[in-house]
Amino acid sequence: MSETRPAAAEAVEAHVRAFFEGHPVEVVVHDLGPERREVVPDLRVLVIGPGPRGDAWAYVTVGCWAALEKHGQGLEFVMTAPVRDQRFIDLMAMISYYHCGGHQLDLEHSMPIGEPWVPGSTCDHLLISLPYLHGPDLEQCPLPGGDARILWTLPVTAAEIAYRRQYGHEALEQLFDEAQILPTDPFRASVV
Repeated sequence: MSETRPAAAEAVEAHVRAFFEGHPVEVVVHDLGPERREVVPDLRVLVIGPGPRGDAWAYVTVGCWAALEKHGQGLEFVMTAPVRDQRFIDLMAMISYYHCGGHQLDLEHSMPIGEPWVPGSTCDHLLISLPYLHGPDLEQCPLPGGDARILWTLPVTAAEIAYRRQYGHEALEQLFDEAQILPTDPFRASVV
């Protein structure tokens, strides 16, 4: 596994850079601290600036697959935001630790942030969804010895999570479509 980790990280980074060709990409090594470092030892966050694919910023984890892959399959995560901010890098690190530290997120899961996505936002949870803003070309990431799936971490409200628990993930996504939400708007109104 130790030989696979660096190759996997390089492959994820190359995949993301190819997808976001023409965008500036910054690699941020995020140290989770001595107690948590072992959970995601190679964690990096790719910070992708605006470019040909859109005017939003994207934050992509690198290191989750290597820390938790099973039979060559694993996840990485993408968040889309209106600006470049250390807050979003920290959130991606938090998602990585939460996922690799025993909670094992997957499609249609959610996690509480514990505070607003940004100050003043009513979004205080993250919903794990397909990366609709980017599509399957970003989602499907072939790696040496397996595949990573890059899933979207969409900021949502507690009311939206409660609705999803009662009516299902598809019903909530239908409400998002009907309301035509701007997923990068931290101050968007809740759809429920």
